[in-house]
Amino acid sequence: MKSVMKMSLLAATVAFAVGCQQDDAKVEQTNQAAEQAEAAFANDDDKAAYAIGASLAQYLNANLEQQADIGLELDKEVVLQGVQDVFQGESKLTDEQAQAALQSLDQRVTKLAQQQAKEKAEAAISEGEKYRADFAQQDGVKETDSGLLYKVDSMGEGDKPAAEDTVVVHYKGTLTDGTQFDSSYDRGEPATFPLNRVIPGWTEGVQLMPVGSKFTFVVPPELAYGDQDTASIPANSTLVFDVELLEIKDDTKKDAASEG
Repeated sequence: MKSVMKMSLLAATVAFAVGCQQDDAKVEQTNQAAEQAEAAFANDDDKAAYAIGASLAQYLNANLEQQADIGLELDKEVVLQGVQDVFQGESKLTDEQAQAALQSLDQRVTKLAQQQAKEKAEAAISEGEKYRADFAQQDGVKETDSGLLYKVDSMGEGDKPAAEDTVVVHYKGTLTDGTQFDSSYDRGEPATFPLNRVIPGWTEGVQLMPVGSKFTFVVPPELAYGDQDTASIPANSTLVFDVELLEIKDDTKKDAASEG
């Protein structure tokens, strides 16, 4: 056992030394790159001019990538040609023609984005309906009159909150394909909010939970964000929440009122 411990210690020492050497090598490479960058410019004006070009390129690249995401591919070489031509005073377009082309581009981008959003929303409706139908068949799942589906994962013994209460919860939210869009667990602290200022599915569902409970909620779009479209939640999405009710913040106020 001692020999193993010695070898493990030696291995750890060697690994630490190698890691330090690698870190030192990375620092050295970074320093060398910085020195080479400094040497590439004759003066601060040249460096500033280059920085302007680099910043412009980053903006253009990000813009082109966003357009590519909706199916509009613009040739980077042609973009660069336009920049060079204007710098040389040889633009192939008049100001009026350039403005008209940009307006046309804006219209096409808007149309493509709307079409993509529509397709995503339609897919979300179909996928949500199927998910809810499958979830409803699981043992222990219940459905409220509004269409909210829920399953008791563990039942607590505390009080149930009212709609006007402020609650403390841990939760995780996902789309029906399992993509996570929010989690208090990942943030390392529970969330606190008035129950009447969240989506209807939460307002209704959390009122069913005694403190100490953990429920799974499947929220149809009309009880969630409806046709609102965001980067993380497509329009008409059915949402899945794992919710753990930790505390009702207004309990102390109720107790004081009842004692008075």
